[in-house]
Amino acid sequence: QVRLVESGGGFVQAGGSLKLSCVASTSIFKLGWYRQAPGKQRELVALTAGGNTDYADSVKGRFTISRDNIKNTVHLQMTNLKPEDTAVYYCYGGSQWYSYWGQGTQVTVSS
Repeated sequence: QVRLVESGGGFVQAGGSLKLSCVASTSIFKLGWYRQAPGKQRELVALTAGGNTDYADSVKGRFTISRDNIKNTVHLQMTNLKPEDTAVYYCYGGSQWYSYWGQGTQVTVSS
């Protein structure tokens, strides 16, 4: 079982920045972030695995994912935030066989 603990998030005005962090209890191949807005499905925000990164089109150029393999951490630097970025953000960890989720952290962007 892999435990993921998130930190960061909060309330910010449009155009502002926030940084999310997640610590995994052990090394894991895939680390990333998903988000879920009210009434919507959970969607991929950014993912890193094997040196590769992937971003949702809606966040490209504004969000940056980074990881520290020694500390088993992943960060999401979010800039130029928009009201449509408002959601609960979940840390995701994935191996070949299993998926793991953090408890979620709220990000609210006011217009």
